[in-house]
Amino acid sequence: MSEDTDAALVDRAAAGEREAFAALVERHYGLIYRVAVRVLGDDEAAADLAQDVCVGLAARLPSWRGESRFSTWLYRVVVNAARDRLRREGAQRRNEAAFAEVDAMTRAGAAALDAEALWMRQVLGALDEDLRTTVVLVLQEGLRHAEAAEVLGVAESTVSWRMHQVRRRLRALAAEDDVA
Repeated sequence: MSEDTDAALVDRAAAGEREAFAALVERHYGLIYRVAVRVLGDDEAAADLAQDVCVGLAARLPSWRGESRFSTWLYRVVVNAARDRLRREGAQRRNEAAFAEVDAMTRAGAAALDAEALWMRQVLGALDEDLRTTVVLVLQEGLRHAEAAEVLGVAESTVSWRMHQVRRRLRALAAEDDVA
């Protein structure tokens, strides 16, 4: 079954074949979880979201029309689910959790963490949802701007503009850190 294309697995899973659905979930679970953890910034919340996406995937399969790659469609499903969860939880709670996590890691001897990685995580946590989601897809997932635009439902130029804004903010923050 590992030789089946995503399209073939989707067709068979949509027709009720459990083995095809299981193979599809197994093939793409890493993508689902990885995107969830990067957008949500929390391993436990990401695991919950990944489970929710997998549970709801069978019902959503008929909405994939094959106009794009299955993985592109799946990125959109995961990003939308993560955005919905973030909206429900509220921006303030998310920021408090991110700072609490950073503080806890620091207090627990996070000296082993690379200072640049910690700084980057804090900066990404402070970005608004649209910019952070764009960074996750382009820089962390390696999607081209056109692919990220398709996932996000925006123009490719919007993705390029968002990435420009992120670079500009990173340069400004780096300059502030150099001065401080």
